[in-house]
Amino acid sequence: MGELIVARGLGKSFGSTRALDDVNFRVESGRIVGLIGPNGAGKTTALKALLGLTRFEGGLSVLGLNPHLQRHRLMQDVCFIADVAVLPRWIRVSQLIDFVAAAHPRFRREICEQFLARSDVRRTSRVRELSKGMVTQLHLALVMAIDAKLLVLDEPTLGLDILMRRQFYETLLNEYFDEQRTILVTTHQVEEVEHILTDLLFIDRGRIVLDAAMDQVQEQYAQVSVRPEHLAAARSHQPIAERQGLGRTHMLFRGADRVALERLGEVGVPSVADLFVAVIQGARA
Repeated sequence: MGELIVARGLGKSFGSTRALDDVNFRVESGRIVGLIGPNGAGKTTALKALLGLTRFEGGLSVLGLNPHLQRHRLMQDVCFIADVAVLPRWIRVSQLIDFVAAAHPRFRREICEQFLARSDVRRTSRVRELSKGMVTQLHLALVMAIDAKLLVLDEPTLGLDILMRRQFYETLLNEYFDEQRTILVTTHQVEEVEHILTDLLFIDRGRIVLDAAMDQVQEQYAQVSVRPEHLAAARSHQPIAERQGLGRTHMLFRGADRVALERLGEVGVPSVADLFVAVIQGARA
């Protein structure tokens, strides 16, 4: 698989604020990458740089192009979606389809129509007449009809209930994603996307603090529900995080011997949320 995105020494400042500070990462094609960070970490600035919406320092290549200098060519193979619940409320479904068909060269009307035929969305309806679930279905139909090499999702399910969020990601995974497409998603609801992610990028204070494939995470990190009598022994293995819950002490380890950890308690793979908290706190220590 080829490298779809390559960032080398990527930087961006707003006055005295360093939004991106010597950022380096690579994204291969056919991956689903979670770009995760707290508010103000640099996620939005990074996305704007990738999409050619802001100038930047350092080197950045997306689909072999310079996003800022070759944005028109880049956007022929890129689809960007922010909040799926936000569409012009006055527009009719048929008009929206016509607009996207005219605006994006890789929009396939027949795919959009096929998806909508399986939904409750009527072409004559205005967006304001649709429920949130119908708006989600409409937005999915538009997304899946664009034959893009890179799909960028920025908090795409903001404001949707848990059922609609799950439907969005399941449909995206089962009916859109394949090894020819790459998805880059930012979200604060990491527990809802971790099962579809292939790679993690954690960003904090303008720097990448974790860049790993999910299988590497499973190999390198372990979370142990430590029995009370083994607390001292567990701490001797230098956990990177520790918290209390349900009468047990839960510790997160990196690179520790699995056999030794199994003597201390129940061993499992940490959730992306727990790993995120541990890595960010460690980076700030």
